[in-house]
Amino acid sequence: MTDLSPLVNSYAVDEAATLPGRQSTTDRLAEFIAARLPKAGQPLAEAASHHFAKPGKMLRAKMALRASHLLNVDRAAALHWAVAIEMLHNASLIHDDICDGDQLRRGRPAVWSKYGRDVALTLGDWLVALSFELAAEAAQRSQTPMLVKILADHMKTTTMGEAREFDIQRSCSWQSYVEIAADKTAPLLTAPLEGVAAMALHGGASATIGAYFRCLGNAYQIANDILNFRGDDGAATIGSDLGRRAPNAVVVLYRDSLTAEKRARFDSWYASGSSDQLGWWQEAVMESAAMRVAAVRMHGMLDESERLAASLPEELVEVITPVQQMLEQVCQRSVRALTPQNSVF
Repeated sequence: MTDLSPLVNSYAVDEAATLPGRQSTTDRLAEFIAARLPKAGQPLAEAASHHFAKPGKMLRAKMALRASHLLNVDRAAALHWAVAIEMLHNASLIHDDICDGDQLRRGRPAVWSKYGRDVALTLGDWLVALSFELAAEAAQRSQTPMLVKILADHMKTTTMGEAREFDIQRSCSWQSYVEIAADKTAPLLTAPLEGVAAMALHGGASATIGAYFRCLGNAYQIANDILNFRGDDGAATIGSDLGRRAPNAVVVLYRDSLTAEKRARFDSWYASGSSDQLGWWQEAVMESAAMRVAAVRMHGMLDESERLAASLPEELVEVITPVQQMLEQVCQRSVRALTPQNSVF
């Protein structure tokens, strides 16, 4: 399932507005993170230094800082909360690379491929612990004990989403697909704003923030699934998700369109994990109406996310608007990639 990082890492906020009179937000975050990582000579220090040598743009942390500025939240508490989310996100990336066997992360060797699975697993666990330590410090500074529970809830949801990907049978149902996509994408995009909203006593917005990011994240995931079958998602081969048995909206909707007899044949082949007849099934998916149906559902989710955003506090809308615009660009690109017979227009 697609990682949001390549897209959302291009998100940039007005750093001067986020931390007036201070060094840039990126430098401030990097300095704070470096101070909390294991020191030279300690276990995991080298692996941690390697992973954070290229930390990305730290979208989630910047979202939290931007929102905290607009909502007048204590700066120190906000910084601890922002980095707590960033540490949990990075822990999930390190663990995901182990599960997926991805050898590169941000253009560099993944931790597991350079230092081994044991070191990578341990570093990921250590970052989870650091994340909760930072969240507890943010809670103490802001007198908002709910922060620790918010972090725990989102970690549980993300972990369940990851676990569901391992069950290839569940991946064949639309409901399980939607749950996987939302559970893996939404929690760590929701958490930065939900925590800041709680510190600013806007806790009533939490449910809407969560629903918003679930809709938006699902729409983005469906767009990438369409692009996977158009060979425009960066994968090595067209329709590679089907071969890897990775959850894909187009595959799920294709299966739903089959007769009972043909569906049983597809399910048997899918569950076998075999690459025999892969080309035949890929072609069948691409010739079906599944991409068109996926695009229609994607647009429905975008519409719902916009409706939910309209009910959020103005300050939070200002923070999420750039993210929404970037994800919508990918959604529109996926529609343009469709052939005329599969177009939603």
